[in-house]
Amino acid sequence: MTAKIIDGKAIAAELRGRVADASHRLARDRSLVPGLAVVLVGHNPASEVYVGSKTKMAVGSGMRSFDHRLPETVSEADLLALVGRLNSDPVVHGILVQLPLPAHIDAQKIVAAIDPRKDVDGFSPTNAGMLTTGLPALVPCTPLGCVILAKTGRPTLEGLEAVVIGRSNIVGKPLVQLLLAENATVTVAHSKTQDLPDVWPPR
Repeated sequence: MTAKIIDGKAIAAELRGRVADASHRLARDRSLVPGLAVVLVGHNPASEVYVGSKTKMAVGSGMRSFDHRLPETVSEADLLALVGRLNSDPVVHGILVQLPLPAHIDAQKIVAAIDPRKDVDGFSPTNAGMLTTGLPALVPCTPLGCVILAKTGRPTLEGLEAVVIGRSNIVGKPLVQLLLAENATVTVAHSKTQDLPDVWPPR
């Protein structure tokens, strides 16, 4: 099989264009401007860059961006209270709490507190469970992006063998579910896999 280079930048640009078109149609036809609330706790340099990029992309797509920057010392109770307010705010349609969070805050508790309908990261137990059972759900963007990229090279992934390296809740596990939904045969390798070269590439 001949290798094929996937032009991720071109695919991303095309996707951003479609999102912007959909956003503008909502504003024109329904007077509805999608609103994304992004919550950043502390001053993690990588997280600040990531959040800045998300905010820029949201605004560039015709959405409203509501940034909430909280000190490293914010209490878990105060963060939960903010999530509760965003859940009930009608102009906020998506909520993203940037991870990682400081050690004194239970990240799972915060993620579980987000309204599943606004959980744009797809990390909540509700969305994760719906994805696992094959129901429509909000899906983490990285694994979904992997499937989109893979399908640019082939119109269908049905019957292919895929090896997913990693079993995180953010990428590995949801990617497995997305590939299974595409009718691929999936093997999962991880840090305890005995002999990775024997697993990848699939024979």
